Amino acid sequence: MRTIFFISALILLTSCKTGVQPVKNTPTAELGEGAIWHPQKEALLWVDITGGKVFMYKPQEGMLHNISLESMVGTVVPATGKFMAVAAQETGIYGITENEELKLLAGFPKDAEANVRFNDGKCDPAGRFWVGTMSKTEQENAGNLYMLKGNSLEVKQSNVTISNGIVWDTNKNLMYYIDTPTQSIFAYDYVPETGEISNRRVVVEVPKEMGSPDGMSIDAEGKLWVAHWGGYGVYRWDPKSGELMGKIEVPAPNVTSCAFGGKDLKTLYITTAREGLSKEQLEEYPLSGSLFVTKTKSKGTPAFVFTMNGSLNF
Repeated sequence: MRTIFFISALILLTSCKTGVQPVKNTPTAELGEGAIWHPQKEALLWVDITGGKVFMYKPQEGMLHNISLESMVGTVVPATGKFMAVAAQETGIYGITENEELKLLAGFPKDAEANVRFNDGKCDPAGRFWVGTMSKTEQENAGNLYMLKGNSLEVKQSNVTISNGIVWDTNKNLMYYIDTPTQSIFAYDYVPETGEISNRRVVVEVPKEMGSPDGMSIDAEGKLWVAHWGGYGVYRWDPKSGELMGKIEVPAPNVTSCAFGGKDLKTLYITTAREGLSKEQLEEYPLSGSLFVTKTKSKGTPAFVFTMNGSLNF
């Protein structure tokens, strides 16, 4: 286990203070989350968790979808075939068609504790949907990390408090995962053929002065880009050394997720939240809840897309 010390001088040297702008004509979210680039649609998906909304935005065209769901929605992922996307609601996992129709793929896990909802999730390299849960009151160890298998959800990591960012490094057969209150990023050995994970260990420890790790993306160099709740930015971490490599400052305290997009995967989209902020903070940071965008020198990796063969057999 590595201990990472908070060094303010490092932050100053590696921060990017310019270039982050709100995306025009996109909705403000109470709790924006789940940013992910749809490689086939060349568009960004994200959600407003508490607002029960799924959004899709395409550069140069604007908003393509603003879908109201029947409950809170934890996350959304791109899909192909019957569906353009898959979303995790309080009632289960649903496929969403181009016509914004919903089809239930799997019910909410029966083993879940009361007052629990879905939170962040993504698809793995085989197209299997992984999604975590958390207590609405943030009760410790009340959640799990699941993988969709057939029409049910298989527990992959139990005793989770706030299941959050998850990414895969296909060059090393590794999975990285965040349980926010641990202030840590964990690595697992990952078997692509089966989705088996093992050998959990801490690769990054986030000092509390930097906020708490939330959503996460990975770049082509295998570095982790992590949105920090209460950290006013997206931080780039090296999972090999555990060291902080840089920070993109965002004009909102609660930064929730980030995703590389655009044709060259060098455009970073960033979601934020209004939730958890005082009246005074909202006055100081009025753009909280906005979707932001900035160009980076780093290149992302294409998002993995949900496929029927990955998780379901219809």
